[in-house]
Amino acid sequence: MLLYAGKASISSFKYSLFIDIVKKLKPWSQSAGNAFIFKSGTSETIRNNTESIKNISIHVSTHLKPLNDTQFGHYLAGLIDGDGHFSSKQQLVIVFSSPDVQLAYYIKEMIGFGHVNKVKDKNAYLYIISNKDGIIKTVNLINGKLRTLNKFNQVTNNILVHPKYLEENIEFKINDSNDFNNHWIAGFSDADASFQIKVVNREGKLKPEIRLNFQIDQKDNNVLLLIKEVFGGNIGYRKSQDTYYYGSTSFGSAKKVINYFDHFHLQSSKHINYLKWRKAYIIVQEKKHLTETGIDNILNLKNSMNRNSV
Repeated sequence: MLLYAGKASISSFKYSLFIDIVKKLKPWSQSAGNAFIFKSGTSETIRNNTESIKNISIHVSTHLKPLNDTQFGHYLAGLIDGDGHFSSKQQLVIVFSSPDVQLAYYIKEMIGFGHVNKVKDKNAYLYIISNKDGIIKTVNLINGKLRTLNKFNQVTNNILVHPKYLEENIEFKINDSNDFNNHWIAGFSDADASFQIKVVNREGKLKPEIRLNFQIDQKDNNVLLLIKEVFGGNIGYRKSQDTYYYGSTSFGSAKKVINYFDHFHLQSSKHINYLKWRKAYIIVQEKKHLTETGIDNILNLKNSMNRNSV
């Protein structure tokens, strides 16, 4: 079997980089989607049943940023759940790969506080907030929107118990609902997800098999189980890395992923990869993957993805 696979997720690199940065970090001084009703899905096995593929629009909606504080708060919560850290120094640190430095500056502009700093000898940037007003604004934006217990505990144990924040009397809550009709998955995916196109040539088959994989890697599977409920798909475990991964390779799951990201837009460089991934779905939808030209177009899309990733 010959397998052409998209570039692997960079989340493992960013996780190790983040841990290293947080350990060594010194204190830094302080220097706006469309309405969409989304229904949860069920698990789907890998299959290449393109006969029953459901059509999506060939038109791509205008790319939008979150339109208000509520939408931005869900996006920011997802981003922090993926790549953020509230440290014991009462700082918020979010890690960005170099291709996404503009996203770091966008977050800084929206919050109005903090610094964006290049990590020495690394293809990465840090967005850091140390100022009390900036931390309070961030906490209020994400209140009731974080979904990972780890990040929730960081806010409650590293921030809100500190004397300078106790007087604010912030009642901080976690989001334990199954409502994903918001930008949280977009923010979380900008941090930790990857879009992969795979073309598999199987022995005895005249035509290659097309797989469109949406993948997320995590240290635990709690959030992945929620995402599986939304899109369907499968969760696996890598013993060698002690990490879990979510993957959706059926076209039924791919359509649900497209329905979501067509309404709640990615803000990082992954948006470009998503559009290419979406284009591959349309090629299959139009049955052009059954032609040599169609396969070549899909391979070109695959090979052009992730070129600027870490």
